[in-house]
Amino acid sequence: MQMRTRCLITIAMAAGLSTSAATAQENTSAAAKAELAAYDTNRETTLVGMVQAYTPAAQTPPLGAHVTLQTSSGLVDVHLGDARLLAANHFAIQSGDWLRIIGESVAYGKGTQFVARIVQKGTQSLAVRSVRGIPLSYMAPRNAAQAKAQGGVL
Repeated sequence: MQMRTRCLITIAMAAGLSTSAATAQENTSAAAKAELAAYDTNRETTLVGMVQAYTPAAQTPPLGAHVTLQTSSGLVDVHLGDARLLAANHFAIQSGDWLRIIGESVAYGKGTQFVARIVQKGTQSLAVRSVRGIPLSYMAPRNAAQAKAQGGVL
């Protein structure tokens, strides 16, 4: 009798664990889809305006570079991502510059935040996010002398 009870308990526990694992996988999958759905290139808009202020490292989230752009609709705070990516690509932003920014307003915290995917100044443009809205990160060359010797791009 005890052996039979142990088998039933073991089977019940195994069934419970597999149900929990399946539920956790569904929740993770749903969260991943919601995250990817947060940015959609079909909803992108273009902002054109004059830079009022540029902050390479914001102290409040979302962290990273921000630009305050004076558009025909008013002031817009735009998140640009990692300032090192801008600097590495010789993309300097100063007050008074005219920028064209392709991006989207996404839900952030209790409000929304305009996030840039492509920033353009004159004839220079730079992608700062992937088409899925993930900020591109700056990758420093490991060794500049080695990169030159191998014919790499600096």
